[in-house]
Amino acid sequence: MRSAAGICLAALLLASGCTHAAPTTSPAARTHAERSLAADLDAIFGARVMAQALWGVEVKSLDTGRVLYARNARTLMMPASNMKILTLAAAAEALGWDYRFTTTFETSATIDGGVLLGDLIVRGGGDPTINTRDLRAAAFFDRVAAGLEAAGITRIDGNVVGDDRAFDNRRLGQGWSWDYLQYGYAAPVGALEFNEDVATLTIRPSAPGEDAGLELPPGTGLGLVHHVITGPPGSPTRIEVERQPGTNWLDVSGTVAADAAPVQREVAVLNPTLYFAHSLLNALTARGIRVRGLPVEFQQPKTLVAEPATRTLVVAQSPPLREIAATMMKVSQNLYAETLLKAIGAATSDMPGSTEGGLAAARGVFAAWQIQPGTYVQVDGSGLSRYDFVTPEMLITILERLYKDPRHRDAFTATLPIAGKDGTISTRLRATRAEANATAKTGSIANVRALSGYVRTRDGETLAFSMLANNFTIAPATVNWMADLAVETLANYKR
Repeated sequence: MRSAAGICLAALLLASGCTHAAPTTSPAARTHAERSLAADLDAIFGARVMAQALWGVEVKSLDTGRVLYARNARTLMMPASNMKILTLAAAAEALGWDYRFTTTFETSATIDGGVLLGDLIVRGGGDPTINTRDLRAAAFFDRVAAGLEAAGITRIDGNVVGDDRAFDNRRLGQGWSWDYLQYGYAAPVGALEFNEDVATLTIRPSAPGEDAGLELPPGTGLGLVHHVITGPPGSPTRIEVERQPGTNWLDVSGTVAADAAPVQREVAVLNPTLYFAHSLLNALTARGIRVRGLPVEFQQPKTLVAEPATRTLVVAQSPPLREIAATMMKVSQNLYAETLLKAIGAATSDMPGSTEGGLAAARGVFAAWQIQPGTYVQVDGSGLSRYDFVTPEMLITILERLYKDPRHRDAFTATLPIAGKDGTISTRLRATRAEANATAKTGSIANVRALSGYVRTRDGETLAFSMLANNFTIAPATVNWMADLAVETLANYKR
């Protein structure tokens, strides 16, 4: 492991002059060790390479309650995926760690001789886990098919109807940049979600000079604009995917070598409900339940006619929140966060789940925790929005609250990536005292990097830290390295 002296030397190589953090306690009240720590952190965060950018930092001992370091700790900054800390904190408090999403399969039709003489209605509750992680989708569809067979159904003469009314129709977050809406990490949220609302676009080469083949699975709601040419064998492969705002057309351009393997890109679907209905129909067919109808969305009757009474055929539940949250935080899964925010809204009101309802419920949680409204601006659940702002001090308040509450400590800390071991910091801080010690949530959007979590010192003291970098133009890897150096400094701290 690197020594504290080595850490300081590395930091000093970055800095030709440092500005000093405004101390929370007077210099006279600080111990020698605390003053030394502050000087080491000043050397990192005051480095000239970030002179035109902004660091917001706070470090607090959860054992003594003392703030050991603060730099712009009360300045509002874009948190990127550190916003997921807020979303999960609100969900844990409002829903509880054992909360599960429910998907219900219903019908108003009769069953005759193994044939459902009408529609199969799938009523979504927002379960985001029906995907390929741990073969969860396969197990889900196995359970549904078995339940339908147990109800005496081997064929469906009607349609597969996706009912997504548990959530409102606003599927994207405010402040999401239009130029990344085609990517899987910006997938739209809905009450029915399959494969995290992401589809695989496949580009297959043909003969040199000919158009390459493009393939998308059914039900995505997307059309393809073809601008991909097959290049000579051994030529470079370059693929760009773009979707203009307000359209459902994916413009796929570039070249693929004639001897290249098929190229795949993950793209966000446009219509989550229809995508789910298509996937369900295909899954039932593959399991021996024939469907004569089509995958369709539920349509609200235009007249005030009462809906026919339905009966439940199958009920499927998601894993508990504690497991969902581990995926959300460790891999920084945006759709999970947006879904959780709407679920909070649905659970705390009589209205369909909405971002606005979730934000209102979150504000209520934070107000009860004595967090002032001016210390954060939350407009989505994931942190994709550039309208989101938090202060490092506010993040520390949440981290401290969750750590000191026995209802939340173990469940929350288990969701965080572990330095050098898993999640988004699996390759960071290896061969340092922070490896397998620090647990922290990362954040990453253009010109923003964040790292907030916990670390134990040489003395076994638990520190909460929040490090937010905004407005930089240097390589993001350098910013991450600076944050890692600071965490390593904390891990080496000794009173």
